[in-house]
Amino acid sequence: MEKLSETPEAKVVITVETEVNATIEKVWNYWTLAEHITKWNQASDDWHCPAAENELRPGGKFSYTMAAKDGSFSFDFWGVYTEIVKHKKISIILGDDRKMEVLFEEKEGITSVQESFEAENTNSLELQRGGWQAILDNFKKHTEASV
Repeated sequence: MEKLSETPEAKVVITVETEVNATIEKVWNYWTLAEHITKWNQASDDWHCPAAENELRPGGKFSYTMAAKDGSFSFDFWGVYTEIVKHKKISIILGDDRKMEVLFEEKEGITSVQESFEAENTNSLELQRGGWQAILDNFKKHTEASV
């Protein structure tokens, strides 16, 4: 019988990013305020985010309900903030103990948003990358469309 390794495997980190045609102040607010999170936090048109709570401070918790619009499935995506550097960086420990970091940088009115997160073991890396990128693309679309 094969013995399982007792050393933890190195975590795979996935990074997704976008550039938003908006100031850092607007991007930060749309990223962190629950009233905006519910408008962009879904990977496809048949899903939505009916509820979001966000306590943006080290030790604060966030929780987003993600649900299929037909009511067939829903789940809460949540975590605890470990570091907040306004307009620069957000570090998080997700509910399943994976680490996540979001970096923001503005250059001439264009704000880059880069999310890096430790992959989970249930879904393929491609599916995870695609889903998180789709949510980030929705964030960009919502932020740029709002006046």
